[in-house]
Amino acid sequence: MKDLVYKKIDTTELHLKVFYPNTYTAGKSYPSIVFFFGGGWITGSLSQFQEHAKYLASRGMIGITADYRYQKRDHTTPFEAIADGRSAIRYLRQHARELGIDPHKLAAGGGSAGGQIAAAADLTSDHNQNEDLAISSRPDALVLFNPVFNNGPGNYGYDRIGGRYKEVSPFHNIKPGAAPAIVFFGTKDQLVAVDTARAYQEVMKKNGNRCDLFFYEGQVHGFFNYRPAGDSYYYLLTLSKATSFLKSLGYIN
Repeated sequence: MKDLVYKKIDTTELHLKVFYPNTYTAGKSYPSIVFFFGGGWITGSLSQFQEHAKYLASRGMIGITADYRYQKRDHTTPFEAIADGRSAIRYLRQHARELGIDPHKLAAGGGSAGGQIAAAADLTSDHNQNEDLAISSRPDALVLFNPVFNNGPGNYGYDRIGGRYKEVSPFHNIKPGAAPAIVFFGTKDQLVAVDTARAYQEVMKKNGNRCDLFFYEGQVHGFFNYRPAGDSYYYLLTLSKATSFLKSLGYIN
């Protein structure tokens, strides 16, 4: 595992934790995935998707977890969090050769607000003007766990994003050529309206995009998390589906 600083803002350093497969060979390039934790852009933990990243590394990918700015620690808004997500993807692509990453097979994933960050990086405009915009910050595939797809009126995050929601709301920016996506939702999600997932898939398909959607009966927000001292059944079930999805794209042999 490597710990890297991908972005500095004044005295704040944002880190990436990069997990390599045991079969890693220097000079080769590997399909990769970067995960963004959830927490409503208010709080969160870099360790949320660590087990996902480590497992996918065991299957021959490079698994990465990314920090980003959030309100409780950094006194920031969702816009800074989304900008940092783009910066992380751009950094990985910019340093692909030295990190052993295939720049054309760089997926992004995340849960809740972290899923929104990953999807927004694919679908919405990039305004990180202090970075080299010639290097794409778009992921090549998406693995999303109860993501906050719709940030418009009446939906999660609108109270903090407000009238600028069309700048960052993935649902309002779907277009042809979007990254193929797999999405996981519990039918009893108490924070994100389940209907937003159905609507998202419908619009994605109308635009000729792949969007695999899986519902889990009776499950609430965060049902997919790894629980070292509890039942990780849904962690294993969703991870198995995600692995099959990545295999279908040629990320896993």
